[in-house]
Amino acid sequence: MPRARIAVDAAYTTAPVPRRLFGSFVEHMGRCVYTGIFEPDHPRADADGLRSDVLDLVREVGPTVVRYPGGNFVSGYDWEDGVGPLDARPRRIDRAWRTVETNAFGLDEFARWADKAGTEMMYAVNLGTRGLQEACDLLEYANHPGGTLFSDLRSAHGRQDPYNIQLWCLGNEMDGPWQTGHKTAHEYARLAGETARAMRQIDPTIELVACGSSSRSMPTFGEWERIVLEETYEDVQLISAHAYYEESETTPLADFLASAVDMDLFIDSVAATADAVGAKLKSRKKIGISFDEWNVWNQTAWHSSERARGLIAWDVAPRIIEDEYTVQDAVVVGTLLNSLLRHGDRVLVGCQAQLVNVIGLLRSEPGGAAWKQTIALPFEQVRRRSLGGHVLDVRTSSDRYETGRYGDVDLVDASAVVHHDDGGGLARLTLFLANRSLEESADVAVSLGGFADLSVGDALVLAAADGQDRYTSNREAAPDAVRLRPLAAAGGTVAVEASERGAQTARITLPALSWAVVELVPAPR
Repeated sequence: MPRARIAVDAAYTTAPVPRRLFGSFVEHMGRCVYTGIFEPDHPRADADGLRSDVLDLVREVGPTVVRYPGGNFVSGYDWEDGVGPLDARPRRIDRAWRTVETNAFGLDEFARWADKAGTEMMYAVNLGTRGLQEACDLLEYANHPGGTLFSDLRSAHGRQDPYNIQLWCLGNEMDGPWQTGHKTAHEYARLAGETARAMRQIDPTIELVACGSSSRSMPTFGEWERIVLEETYEDVQLISAHAYYEESETTPLADFLASAVDMDLFIDSVAATADAVGAKLKSRKKIGISFDEWNVWNQTAWHSSERARGLIAWDVAPRIIEDEYTVQDAVVVGTLLNSLLRHGDRVLVGCQAQLVNVIGLLRSEPGGAAWKQTIALPFEQVRRRSLGGHVLDVRTSSDRYETGRYGDVDLVDASAVVHHDDGGGLARLTLFLANRSLEESADVAVSLGGFADLSVGDALVLAAADGQDRYTSNREAAPDAVRLRPLAAAGGTVAVEASERGAQTARITLPALSWAVVELVPAPR
C-alpha cells in the first residue's frame, strides 16, 4: 500500500482563502449561453428567459464570481450589440468559434442572471478589434451613476442604478495567434496600460486584470509577462493565467494525473516574474494572479473537429466542446483545486471554465433536463468548506510514481483549510486529499501540530463505486451515477490517534484513484 506523510500545524497559515478563488466562466460559445443559462422557450424559463433549473444548480455549486463574455469571443465583440431593445440588436458573425451570434443575451441579461445566481460579475473588454474608447464607454454604461451619454442609455434600457462591476479583464489571450487582433507583447502592453489608466480615471475603485501568456507552453511565456507588467505594473492588480489538461497520446495517463504539478509550476513562475518586475521598478506592490481559465479539456478532439478545421460554420449555438467528464477527470480537478488553494496567498481569482455545456461543470439539454458533471462535485465541496477559512501550509512526503513530463510525482496530493469560531478557537480543520494510484489504496498519516484534541466530523470520497470504473460519468439518464459517498462506504477509513506525549495523527485510508474531503472538529469534552 502506498504511504504518505503529511504535516500541518495550527500556527502556520499562508493566507485567508480568497473569496474569488471559486469562480467560473460564461462565454458566448456553443451552448453555454443559449440553451445553457438562457432559453426563453424552456418549460422552466423565468420571466427573463433564464433557465431556473440551471440557476438552481448554479446556486448549489456556488461560483463566487463569473467571467463574461469571453474568452476568444470577446476579441471580436461589440458590447453595444447586446444592450437595448431585442428587436434592434444585430445578428453578427463570431469569428472566434465560426458561429452566428444573435445578441439576444448581453450585459443587461447577464447582470440579471448574476443577481439571481448570487455571484459577482467579472467583465472582459475587447482589446482585439476595439480599444481604449470602447472600454471606457462600456465602463461608463456599467458603473457611472447617471447624467452622461452611456449611463443615461443604461437607464433608458431599464436599469437606473449602476451595475458597479469591480473586476475587469483587459482583453483575452492576446499573445495567441488564434486571437482576433493578436498582438505582440509590446503592442498589447502599451494598449493595456493606456486602457487601464483611462478606465481608472472614470472609476478608480475598479480592479484590473492584465493578460498573461495564454499557457505555460507558449513560446512567449515569461517574457510576455515581463514586458506587459513593466508597462502596467502600477495600473493593474492582477495578471491572468490559463491552463487546460487532458489525457492524450502526448500526455499519457501518468502525466495527466499529475496535472497539478504543472499548475504549481505555472503559478510559481508567474509570481516570480511579477516579483522580479516589482523589484526592478522598486515597487512595494504585489501583483496577484487571476487563474481565470482552467479545467480538464479534450483539446485533441476539438482541434481535429470539422469546426476547428473550418469545415462547419455560421450556425447558432451549436454543440461545441461538450466534454463528458469522468471519475478520473474529477480526481484531477480535485488536485487542481488543491494547487489553487495551496497558492491562495497569490492566486486571488480562479475561474473554472466553463459553467454550462462547453467543458461545463453543468450540462443541460434544450427543452430538457440539467445536471451536474463529475467535475462540479469537488468544486462545490472545496468552495463550501473553504470560504471564510485560512489556507494552511501543507508539507507532503509521499511514495512517488514516474511521469514522463514531471519526473517522480507524489501519489498523494493534499491541501488544508482551518476555520476558527468567533472567539478565535478552532471550529474545524478540513483536509482535501487525492490518491493518484490507479490500483492501490493509500495509507495517509497527517501530523496535526498545535491543535487541541480533534475528532472526525465528516469524511466523503469521490471514487468509482461497485460496477463503475474510472471512465464513469454523470449523464441525463443517470445524473447521480458518480457522487460523493461516505469514506467508510467506499472502503476507506479515518481516525484520529493521540500519542502518549499528546501529539495527534489523523490516519486515513484513501481508495484507489479518489478525491476525498475529511473534516476534523474539536473532540467532545
